[in-house]
Amino acid sequence: QVQLVESGGGLVQPGGSLRLSCAASGSIFSIYTMGWYRQAPGKQRELVAHIISSGSTNYADSVKGRFTISRDNAKNMVYLQMNSLKPEDTAVYYCNADVRTGWATANFWGQGTQVTVSS
Repeated sequence: QVQLVESGGGLVQPGGSLRLSCAASGSIFSIYTMGWYRQAPGKQRELVAHIISSGSTNYADSVKGRFTISRDNAKNMVYLQMNSLKPEDTAVYYCNADVRTGWATANFWGQGTQVTVSS
């Protein structure tokens, strides 16, 4: 089994920054895509950014130029640097990964970390 554990959420004022981290552990042979999603109250979960094993990235239009996703393949970790935060960025942020275990490739989710942007 594979576990994804997020950290780094919290309360920040508008214009501030936060860095989210996600650590993958367990029966991992390799990790393909790693990404961050978010879900605000009353809204559907949406993609924030994802990064494939080669380092190629993709961002939601709403965060382009403000957020940066990166990964450390040796440590099985993915990060999300969030700058110029806005109140509309308030949500639970979830880590997601496509992981090849010893037998198959499966998709896994973390438990989520709350990000609140408010003055």
